[in-house]
Amino acid sequence: MSDSTGRIAQVVPDLATFAVDDGFAYEIPDGLDVTVGSIVRVPLGARRVRGYVVSVRTGDTERLKPVISVSGDEPVFDELLLRTLSWAAVHYVAPLSILLARAAPPNLPRGATRPPASKVPGLISPLPNVSRAAAEGKHLRPTYLVAGGGYGRIVAGVAAAPLAAGQNVAVVAPTVDEAAALATELGEVYGDRVLSVSSAVAARTATKRWLAAQRGSGVLVVGTPEVALWPLGRPSLWIIVEEGRRAMKAKQTPTLQVRELVRRRSMIERSVVAFLGAVPTIDVLARGAATVEPPGRVWPLVELVDRGEDPPGAKSLAARTAQAIRATVKRGGQVFVFVSRRGYAPAFRCVKCRELRRCPECGSGPDRGDVCRRCGAALGPCINCGGRRFEPLGAGIGRVAEELQRLFDETFVGPAGSGKQIIVGSERDLPYIPESALAVAVDADSLLMSPTYRAEEDAVRILARVVTTVARGRGRRCLVQTAQPGHRALEMLTSGHPLKYLSMLAEERERDQLPPAAELLAIEVSGEIDATATDLEKLEETGIQIHGPESGGGRTRWFLQGRSLGDVRVRLRSMVQRWRDSGVKVRVDADPIDL
Repeated sequence: MSDSTGRIAQVVPDLATFAVDDGFAYEIPDGLDVTVGSIVRVPLGARRVRGYVVSVRTGDTERLKPVISVSGDEPVFDELLLRTLSWAAVHYVAPLSILLARAAPPNLPRGATRPPASKVPGLISPLPNVSRAAAEGKHLRPTYLVAGGGYGRIVAGVAAAPLAAGQNVAVVAPTVDEAAALATELGEVYGDRVLSVSSAVAARTATKRWLAAQRGSGVLVVGTPEVALWPLGRPSLWIIVEEGRRAMKAKQTPTLQVRELVRRRSMIERSVVAFLGAVPTIDVLARGAATVEPPGRVWPLVELVDRGEDPPGAKSLAARTAQAIRATVKRGGQVFVFVSRRGYAPAFRCVKCRELRRCPECGSGPDRGDVCRRCGAALGPCINCGGRRFEPLGAGIGRVAEELQRLFDETFVGPAGSGKQIIVGSERDLPYIPESALAVAVDADSLLMSPTYRAEEDAVRILARVVTTVARGRGRRCLVQTAQPGHRALEMLTSGHPLKYLSMLAEERERDQLPPAAELLAIEVSGEIDATATDLEKLEETGIQIHGPESGGGRTRWFLQGRSLGDVRVRLRSMVQRWRDSGVKVRVDADPIDL
């Protein structure tokens, strides 16, 4: 061995560019403890920059600059987590450094930690095979427990065996408030074994909990989507709550999806994944998840209120719905009135024949305009009778609240958190709705006819969440107003069993070559598009379909569609960097929800 032979660290600088993805080699000085995942300071040109060590090897160090220092007391990823981060960088078409940074805590990890002292109670698991495999550190294919609530109790039971065996467990919930509520409930069972982490936690606290999870054993981490890429001491069990929610997918590039990140981690790290929710996504079922559905109804009783025969100019609440609310209030029961969230236009129907207005090309529900929001087709008169006058069946929160205040004293009606007997809210309010004796979905049709290919699936997931705000018991139910009571999605909702229905939707996606049967990528640019258009045309030689360009809101958008887009994602990396270098703003949406 020559005098110039020594240890070499391959370092990816913490710079948001594809140009440094391969990293640069640096000599590791004697006495410096450097390993995969270490955060280091290295020279880069005339600067000193932060970087992440992605490999350590032995070789000729004669021409290499040395690592200046190591930052923090703990590496922020290991070789197995690095494989997931590298996969994510390619899949989401993002610089590797951005993904490496997602594994690190807000501050540099420093200091000592204390092991948890609380005992683990002997709880019965609703998924005994999942709990057993996690306790023994074995791999098991993902399992989906179809459940209409009670997630704290379920998580506590599933996590008991692995925690008692000294294994770490990670739980991911969609929002800050839901994660905090779940952590509080679990804390009553497991005490100091529960570590609550979210974007609302102070950076110093989050870093301490990151370190405690990384160094600890038998800890239960409850967090929001960002913890999906934290090392967390390599959990043997992941529990994902309502993986199909929009909050489980990042809006900005990289558009990380918790379900896919955890699924990839579980395969590489040989861990176990359990999903909880009332309505699984087709994606998770198509990837082979085992399903456990209760023998009884998943959610409380659902009744449909047919609005097809309402006279023109009818109010937002049908007569039968108003009567049910009045009777519930008289008995002292809680009522929740759900109005479709912002972004959904109400469903419209023809005043003459009372048929719902639909696009003649794609069948989605258009608004008052003359062009379909989904496919861009021209809209004409009613396709059933030729009528040209249409009226909305739904309304916004303000109008519905005013209507309720005319029916009842305004002291009875208020928004979520008001403590009123009648709560009016949208999707964002669902986590905060108290258990109700009656829930009302004012306009199911606007959800079902939304101009996206996932409209039905998303609609039943939202409506199922509305139904689960109802407390179980005699006389308690959810009323769903609709002009199409025979719709298959609503028939499924009344049955209380979603799996057969979802299998049917999966077959249609296969036929239409839509996810999960195929892959989609959306490219959005702001600025000069000529270079982008030219580069994307070259990708057609790979056999994929390219839809677009479509312009609107100052942006131009393309959709890339194919059975597999793996090679396309790799080629896009250099293209995206070139576009950005020219001053164009680029957003890459991997696995887009809205199409």
